[in-house]
Amino acid sequence: MKTQIALCLFAAAIAVQASAQTNVYKWTDKDGKVHFTDTPPPPEAKDAQQKRMGGGGGEDTQLPYATQLAAQRNPVTIFTGTDCGDPCARGRDLLTRRGVPYAERDAQNNPADQEALKKLVGGLDVPTLVIGERSTKGYDEDSWQSALDAAGYPRTRLPGQAPLRQPPPPAAPAKPAEGAPASQ
Repeated sequence: MKTQIALCLFAAAIAVQASAQTNVYKWTDKDGKVHFTDTPPPPEAKDAQQKRMGGGGGEDTQLPYATQLAAQRNPVTIFTGTDCGDPCARGRDLLTRRGVPYAERDAQNNPADQEALKKLVGGLDVPTLVIGERSTKGYDEDSWQSALDAAGYPRTRLPGQAPLRQPPPPAAPAKPAEGAPASQ
């Protein structure tokens, strides 16, 4: 019995260790050399990005399988800026409501993001939605929804997210005025 308990505890310890996540940082130094490290980059690093790596239990494994597949095939990036205001907020809200994992890049304050956006769409139009190799300038909910549908993102809501907006109920039919004949 003691041996079985010891084996169970040992197996549990291995499972916990195997599922532990590691943060991996990708950044560029002042000479343009790209680095991958497990420690945060220095303050002067450019294009710093952080990814979680490791076995189960991460944010990606909490997503529906269809969303995980779509994110692998067609990752989503939104280019925004501090002066973008409501269109950027509505874009973020749509992606969040729909449960789409995305990266956000600041095209107004980050020179590398500015250059990337210029190469992509020929200007600094924000918000710009990038799904895989396709980009959509400006926020238009129908266009963004169609692009996400085409990329395979399901129209799902994750647990704990705000409910999806429901269309308003149809208006009640108007009552005929007094003395007017009722239409049949």
